[in-house]
Amino acid sequence: MTGSFEGKVALVTGATSGIGRATAIAFGRQGASVVVAGRREAEGFETVAQIEALGAAAKFVQTDVSRSADVENMVRTAVLTYGKLDCAINNASVGWPSGLKRLHEYSEAEWYEVSDINEKGVWLCMRSELKQMLHQEPDGDAGLRGVITNVGSVASLRAGPTAPYTASKHAVLGLTRSAALEYGRDAIRVNALCPGVVQTDMVNPGVTVPTEMAEMFVAANRLGRWGKPDEIADAILYSCSDESTFMTGHALVIDGGLSA
Repeated sequence: MTGSFEGKVALVTGATSGIGRATAIAFGRQGASVVVAGRREAEGFETVAQIEALGAAAKFVQTDVSRSADVENMVRTAVLTYGKLDCAINNASVGWPSGLKRLHEYSEAEWYEVSDINEKGVWLCMRSELKQMLHQEPDGDAGLRGVITNVGSVASLRAGPTAPYTASKHAVLGLTRSAALEYGRDAIRVNALCPGVVQTDMVNPGVTVPTEMAEMFVAANRLGRWGKPDEIADAILYSCSDESTFMTGHALVIDGGLSA
């Protein structure tokens, strides 16, 4: 898909590291202007620098996706800077910041620590992105107003390691499918990308997850290795490209055979 996003504007949340950073850089490599959104300023500007080194335009917008004012500012800044919004990647996510517990052991605050980012954050982003896309004129051969890809997980489709995370990722898929049905006739495509175990800061053996759990993840993976952020980024770009214009409401699973 070399150069297939020339003239397009892509927004990526959670773009300060991991899958989000890899995706933002991949869009820049394909010629898009990229809005880099995330909470960590230094890491956000580092992503911007890597995109600009490729010769593409990029802008960092400090954003907490659980705050509606931040999200509205993010989309408004994207449009004020680049004039439109073609592709929105809602990737910002947290894993299990309160540790691995059984369902009855979580406090209300710990539950919302996950759902405010993974579920509410995706809804807030989609709400602002859809409002903008509805105002745009259909573009390209497919006559689309915009494309949204929400980053879920294999836990969107099956039970995951913790109840709050699993519930929130199930919600991402539900939001995706509902929006695909509601906005398809408005020429807006909405899909979900469901990665398996990918080597990022969120899944760090011995740091963010117990080493034995990390080993279990890899053992269950039929390819016998971690996924790479770049591999997920390639699939995300496909979901937004002219090669997938008849795909909406779909959960694209990239998990090395884990769910098989």
